[in-house]
Amino acid sequence: MAVRKAESLHYSIGLLGISAGSLLLAVHFYSLPRAAPVIPSTALGILLLILSSLLAYAGIRRSQRDASLFLSLCLTISVFWCGYGVVFILEGQGVLNDTGDFRNALVPGLVTFTLALLIVAVVGFLSREVILALIASAVSLASAHEVAMHYSTSFGSSAVACNYMIVCLVGGYFALGRIVYFLSKEKIALPGTDLAKNKAHEKIQPTSGSMNHFAVFGVILNMLSASVFGCRLLGVTSKLFIGQMPWLWAAGVYQIGVCILSYRAMDVLMATFFGFTSILKFAGGYCLLYPVWQTEEPSFPTPFLVVFSILFAVLALFLTLKSLVDGLYLLFYVAYCIALACRPKGFFEGGPQGVDVAIFVASALMALIHLYNVKAGTKVPIGQGVVKALLARSSFLKLREGADLHTPYLGYSKYADAEVLGYACSVLASFAITMTVDPQAPLATVVIPWVVVAGGILKFLGGSVAFARGKTLESSAFILYAVMWIIWGLARYGGLYGTTRSFHTAVSIIAFMLFNGFIVFCTLFLNITWFFYSLTFLLIAVSFLLDAVGALPVGYDIAATVIFGLVSFYCFLSALFNSIFEGSCLPMGRPLVQLSGVGGGTTKCLHLPARKASSVKRIADILKNGGTCGIPTDTVYVLVAACNRPDAVEKAHRSKRQAQERPMSLWISSLKQLEPAKHLFSPLLWDFMEAAWPSPISLVVPRGAWVDFLGMKDSAKYVGTPQSIAIRIPDCSVTTHLIDLVGPIVVTSANPTGEADTTHHNQVYAKLGDKVMEVLCLFSLVGPQRHRDGRTHSFCSQ
Repeated sequence: MAVRKAESLHYSIGLLGISAGSLLLAVHFYSLPRAAPVIPSTALGILLLILSSLLAYAGIRRSQRDASLFLSLCLTISVFWCGYGVVFILEGQGVLNDTGDFRNALVPGLVTFTLALLIVAVVGFLSREVILALIASAVSLASAHEVAMHYSTSFGSSAVACNYMIVCLVGGYFALGRIVYFLSKEKIALPGTDLAKNKAHEKIQPTSGSMNHFAVFGVILNMLSASVFGCRLLGVTSKLFIGQMPWLWAAGVYQIGVCILSYRAMDVLMATFFGFTSILKFAGGYCLLYPVWQTEEPSFPTPFLVVFSILFAVLALFLTLKSLVDGLYLLFYVAYCIALACRPKGFFEGGPQGVDVAIFVASALMALIHLYNVKAGTKVPIGQGVVKALLARSSFLKLREGADLHTPYLGYSKYADAEVLGYACSVLASFAITMTVDPQAPLATVVIPWVVVAGGILKFLGGSVAFARGKTLESSAFILYAVMWIIWGLARYGGLYGTTRSFHTAVSIIAFMLFNGFIVFCTLFLNITWFFYSLTFLLIAVSFLLDAVGALPVGYDIAATVIFGLVSFYCFLSALFNSIFEGSCLPMGRPLVQLSGVGGGTTKCLHLPARKASSVKRIADILKNGGTCGIPTDTVYVLVAACNRPDAVEKAHRSKRQAQERPMSLWISSLKQLEPAKHLFSPLLWDFMEAAWPSPISLVVPRGAWVDFLGMKDSAKYVGTPQSIAIRIPDCSVTTHLIDLVGPIVVTSANPTGEADTTHHNQVYAKLGDKVMEVLCLFSLVGPQRHRDGRTHSFCSQ
């Protein structure tokens, strides 16, 4: 019931947002023939921006439940109204003054969303989502009428307003019906709004990482950016200028969002692809913004674009493992980067614009195919698994598959690994600054988007995801390098630096080098590749320093950036191979300095099937033989030892720093284990224990002769205090079953005193290392494994 209420709420919020925006646009177009519009352009633009953020929220929140068509509809209209609203604001502020500027600014977006929403409508009708299909088709017709209205006076604005009124009425009726349905506790249902009946027609899709439901929207964003430049080639618009920039930058911002959501969908390859395409969108917007302060068109760094095409080609090759169609689709972007590299004026020339037209058509087909395959029972063949089947016959390359495909290093993470994108952004940023720029006109060469967006924003994204996955060192390096790329990129290539050299700039670069020196030192204990990765970035920082003091040797900066770019490219390939294939085709190498003890030389364990009693029995045997183990509970992971093994109790006590401040407690599986000493407890206390357990509550009871029945002997002094002992029956079936097999156990938190509690089996080993013999994991994840030669196991049970 709670889930259905949440679904209804997100549906209602989204549809009410669409209805409100449609009402605003209906009023605007009805009043358009008047001399003064009812809603000023600036106010209309701001309201559309607010509603676009509301629709984005509703679509993303709804996507967490299933692969509904509602997701594509909400996000598509959201980015539509985002760009649309900014264009209205520019028009209201007098930026679009020339004749035809408003039309040239609007038409590329209107053309895109006419087709995109028509695709959503067609799939909606085919999948019997009639309400959503009606809304999509009405907004599509409104956009088509608006395009016709800008080119012919015979088309009045009333037709556009009528379409938006249809959207307002249909969306409002459906949203109202959902609200009434649940406010009346499912007693009142307006026709066509019953959620339960609609569910019968909806095909439930898996929510695993095998399907990325945000990919459709990401492809639609590619249509939007391609439309801006394609319309200029086809003569639909008369010029490229700042009025079209909102479409490009709106698509870029939303595509970064799709990149993040793709990582949540555990789709590394598509997330990396959408990160790449967002860079192109920001670069295109920058080029349209540049003529505001300069009359000539900017030029492009050729080495960067060649490298970018290589990265797209490599990604396309790996994406064919997912589907042949997706891999072929990326080849359009390989051709696009080559076309940009061949033309010094880039986006403003016919070659790249011709590829944009091809990308628009290909993106439309991809959106239709993927959206149809998500909703329909009969799939359009896209070559899924064809290359994978061929590789299955190979003994050299073996694909990584299974539940542990995206297992984080420490703890649970909702995101896939973003290191592939992080390394790729290092490659792009380094080769972007190999281009020599004029100190008097640094903005004339397009460097800022490549350095700031690729090296800064997306690298910061990669660092944030790495931190969420427990990779503290890698995340620190990515975030530190992102800050450096952003600051240096804006200062050196944004006109802030100029020809003067500053002592303060040199001091700040030296401070950064000290931080990076610490990272270089830490990578000695990580692996060889990361050591060279951080060390070669230090060479780039040295070039920044020499440039700041005016002592940069000729060619040193180019050599340093090329070396760092090549090392980053190897890291990119290695991360790709290791995320797709088993083994170490392109290894990252071993640590240069090997540590013994905690984490020293361990590898990930073999995955044992969950829900098997054999894992619990193995842990019980270890405890019976005097071992100490980490086990899950109803709260956190704990370190345990059997009460009838005094040596194990003392060992568990010694494993904790400052253990005297945190005495160990006693756990039992049932009061039957204390039956021999029942006469030593008061009847009131015994009855209270029966009523309170099992639960997360620990009862502190006076220490007495009953402790002798547990067999701890002299080690009893390590449990509780001299006056009392905390006892508990945990509310966890795995733990109580283990205690049934072993008997009463002593328990302490599975972390050094003063540190945070552990919530994942990998964290137990990372914090306690050799002090714990085995770890029983509650989740279906993979942790370290100790074999007979000293490595650590992690048994999975669920």
